[in-house]
Amino acid sequence: MRIHDLDPESRPRERFLHYGPSALSPAELLALILRSGSKNMNIIDTCNELIARYSLEQLAEIPLSELQKIKGIGQAKAMQITAIFELNKRVHYRKNEHRKIQSAGDVFEYMVGRIPDETKEHLFVLHLNTKNRVIRHEQVSVGTLNASLIHPREVFKSAIRESAHSIILVHNHPSGDVEPSNADRQVTGILKRAGSLLQIELLDHVIVGKENWFSFREHSLLS
Repeated sequence: MRIHDLDPESRPRERFLHYGPSALSPAELLALILRSGSKNMNIIDTCNELIARYSLEQLAEIPLSELQKIKGIGQAKAMQITAIFELNKRVHYRKNEHRKIQSAGDVFEYMVGRIPDETKEHLFVLHLNTKNRVIRHEQVSVGTLNASLIHPREVFKSAIRESAHSIILVHNHPSGDVEPSNADRQVTGILKRAGSLLQIELLDHVIVGKENWFSFREHSLLS
């Protein structure tokens, strides 16, 4: 059935205008953007199939080649879908720009969408000013944390350049288990001592997973 064959009150455009965007399902919102379906399937059915196969969270990470495997999704529509989620990421980044960090939860929120490949461990350093606002962040390493590979010089080099008052370490655990390993504890201890010598305090080390986090400070592990 074509969109134009639907009862007017069932069409996404008319429902959007009458009730507002919150009244529409994710598939209907996506259909408004993609606009047209294929010869054999209208755009609402296509979008319902997309969301049934992938969650909205997964759609945000699916590459163009994978999206194009869905019947009715060509290169142009795949690019539109990718562009939607990229814009959403940028809105999130802008809202978090120069964010004031008051807790490990704030660190977790700041890092959402900033880890390029969550199947690998990444170590980041957040540079903070005297009001605990993020000046900038920098990726230091990729791969499992190891004290022999993470040199304080690499961690504090940019902090010195940015005249940071303090720093927060952040790294992800692809497994989702945010409990710190022995290596995590060892690296944190080394960098805590280095920061004390440089008078750039290590405020926290936060391990992030998909939906949770572990804070060294909140667990009294930064003494």
